[in-house]
Amino acid sequence: MSRILIVDDEASICFALREFLTDEGHRVDVAASAEEGFKLAEDGPPDAIVLDIRLPGIDGLSAISEFRSRIGPAPIVVITAFGNLETAVRAMEGGAFDYLVKPFDLDQAAIVVKRALETPKVQGSPAAATAADGAEALIGTSPAMQDLFKSIALVAPTDVPVLITGESGTGKELVAWAIHRHSSRRSGPFLPICLAALSPGLVERELFGHLKGSFTGAAQDREGLLELASGGTVLLDEIGDVPSSLQVKLLRAIEHREVTPVGDARPRPTDIRVIAATNRPLAELMAAGQFREDLFFRLSVFPIHPPPLRDRREDIPALAEHFLRQSRLPDVADTHLTQEVIGELRSRPWAGNIRELRNAIEHAAIVARGRTIRPEHLPPAACGPGRMATIATGEIEPQLAEWARQEAVRLRGCPDEAALYERFLELTEPHVLRAVLGACLNNRAQAAQVLGIHRATLRQKLNKYGIS
Repeated sequence: MSRILIVDDEASICFALREFLTDEGHRVDVAASAEEGFKLAEDGPPDAIVLDIRLPGIDGLSAISEFRSRIGPAPIVVITAFGNLETAVRAMEGGAFDYLVKPFDLDQAAIVVKRALETPKVQGSPAAATAADGAEALIGTSPAMQDLFKSIALVAPTDVPVLITGESGTGKELVAWAIHRHSSRRSGPFLPICLAALSPGLVERELFGHLKGSFTGAAQDREGLLELASGGTVLLDEIGDVPSSLQVKLLRAIEHREVTPVGDARPRPTDIRVIAATNRPLAELMAAGQFREDLFFRLSVFPIHPPPLRDRREDIPALAEHFLRQSRLPDVADTHLTQEVIGELRSRPWAGNIRELRNAIEHAAIVARGRTIRPEHLPPAACGPGRMATIATGEIEPQLAEWARQEAVRLRGCPDEAALYERFLELTEPHVLRAVLGACLNNRAQAAQVLGIHRATLRQKLNKYGIS
């Protein structure tokens, strides 16, 4: 039986957690303040502490270090009503094991507490870092964003390579910036390098530099970006576009922290942390022989995947308000978002993710001219073919697969009734048409483009299945 201390001034939360955790077989003590919690902990050191951030007197974040000095390294799970990156970083830096965002369900709390109790107690806490103001656009209270905040808070104090994968517009550079700003390298440079923007012939010179006379036009020595960023962090954006011929040299630079300029045989030391980002499927590139496995494994020590906007629609109102206030347009202080436009924003597919949302808000603010923003002020929704394929098949794929399996079994002994392929296509087609048309908000021209068929063909198919 484990002993758990709950420190929270909300009686309802204390009661619910105590009853639930007691039923799980734990001994539970409850305190309404940090000071009361200190006394209970000293009377009988707990195996784990569940600690609210907002408390009367000493706040929860300050109490973490005090608990550490009084009772040692018992795992601490922090409770907060305001889950953001700064909270996550401060909690993790203070030595918290994990944190829960209100409202949470009791099963979720039990899982976190169970993991805390199973984790070996380790003395000490990560090196402190000052909260940054550069990551404020990482906004959200959704579970997906809470997981992202935790990942950033965990990896920032380390110096390991990080691989950020995700769709275009999900904020991969913001994540890299947040990692840098919460690391011990925050006083050094943060240098994002878009490899896709460099021609293959320029990549080596830009990254590694060159000596005078090493090629035609090299009139003087030039330091490469990997050397200029020494003491800081380099973001290798679109890492999937790095030429195959340079991948070994880049791997050596990451592993040995040294660079060899073009035209030089002597490596030079450089103290950099490397973060890579891509929206390309590196596993497929490796299978095709276009990306080295050893480079992939070195970069992906700690993978992070920022969620697409469609997977955190509850964050859209806060994001929209943030982008509106950050637009710096005339009369923006008098511009407001109606509930109708919020509803419209939450219903869109957002193939361009956060970048598309920001552009849509700025467009609407210009059209509204300082007045209330309404749905008609928004630009037409964009939708990408890859996303539409997911929408079209994601919900119906399991049912279709099961139907095909059952029909195949049934038809094995009935060759005259065959033609399963044609019947399968006929069954699938109306579902795909409805899904794509809905995702494109009934814009038939856009739906035809996504499907790769002519508008007249789409119209015929819609008429065939009675889809309006």
